[in-house]
Amino acid sequence: MVTLTLLDPQTSTHLQQWNFHQPSIIRIGRSPNNDVIIHDSLVSRHHLELRAMPSPSGNSWQLLNHGTNGTFLNGILVSRAILPNNALIQLARDGPVLKFQVKLVSRPLPPTVAPVPKVTVCTHEGNPPGNLFCLHCGEPLVQIQRVIRQYHVLRTLGQGGMGTTYLAWDKAKSVQGCPSLLVLKEMNADMAQIAKARELFEREAHTLKTLNHQGIPQYYDFFVESGKKYLAMEVIHGQDLEQRVLEIASVTLKQAVEWMIQTCDILDYIHSCDPPLIHRDIKPANLMVRHRDNKIVVLDFGAVKEIGTAPGTRIGAEGYSAPEQDRGQPVTQSDLYAIGPTLIFLLTGHVPLKYYRRRGSSYGFDVTSIPTITPQLRKVIERVCKPKPSDRYQTAKELSQALASCL
Repeated sequence: MVTLTLLDPQTSTHLQQWNFHQPSIIRIGRSPNNDVIIHDSLVSRHHLELRAMPSPSGNSWQLLNHGTNGTFLNGILVSRAILPNNALIQLARDGPVLKFQVKLVSRPLPPTVAPVPKVTVCTHEGNPPGNLFCLHCGEPLVQIQRVIRQYHVLRTLGQGGMGTTYLAWDKAKSVQGCPSLLVLKEMNADMAQIAKARELFEREAHTLKTLNHQGIPQYYDFFVESGKKYLAMEVIHGQDLEQRVLEIASVTLKQAVEWMIQTCDILDYIHSCDPPLIHRDIKPANLMVRHRDNKIVVLDFGAVKEIGTAPGTRIGAEGYSAPEQDRGQPVTQSDLYAIGPTLIFLLTGHVPLKYYRRRGSSYGFDVTSIPTITPQLRKVIERVCKPKPSDRYQTAKELSQALASCL
């Protein structure tokens, strides 16, 4: 049996897998008539073929490249080559990586002969630079920083006022060649002394545990260890919108609107909970673009609030929070308000407050001078950012439909 596994280029986790029983040829590329279809701009329609070559000891496999951007076998550019077991095939430089594995059928030993166990030590050779785990044995290639319960901390992802987030490995749930990665969020010691901070940290864990949406990180665990609170959740391989814009200055109108439509879908889900939930911290840094499908994932549910509870702490990012939220009285339309300044940031690369000024008897965003914002989208931004919630779009679905009409 031949197994081809699509790997995440950074962590080597499995993204997709194909199994073939007694094949003679396997075709790989973007075209829908391939045996393995990979949607990537670097991959040609008919990028490569794997051909079985009969031999006395069993089939060996040959790689034939047809791709415009080339094919790399264990890091070496090839046009035709014999494939070793556990080979890494990269479709174009910086393109997708496939792991090639052949399961050989072994003949049983005579009953009087006991198999001799063979102990091998993995040399970790053939791993692309930057890999966290070995593609062959599945063990970490980086030094473990610390161990918290069964979670092995590999590196620090970020540090804020509330807590520190780590990329961690759950060795107990890991299987060979498929590491079980997660995000481990640790509450800062100074914040643990503040009752409101403890409440918000625990609220995020409780909220994530009750939610089930592909645009929200999955909850795994919540525990206290050595007096510190920890939240374990799904790791999202991607880049937040703040980082994306800081790298490329701005995005196209079509892309920005599509991402905000996806955000509206997630907001519609949490606003439809019983009781409805308000995120209260929608901003570019909390909107992650997942690499594998270019879809939005909403992060940081530490500020989430249930409708109907008493007015509380004022939470929100400057330039993105609605006026009523700044007064400690958020409503679901407060989350929708944040879509306006987020669009401004995506389409200009500037902080939205740059365009916030007095307009008539009140204040608001003036985007008339921004060439990347069409008149139709300008009307959507102006309406969703009205000072009074009753003057805005009332639901995420209504806002989504208005955004879709701008495409």
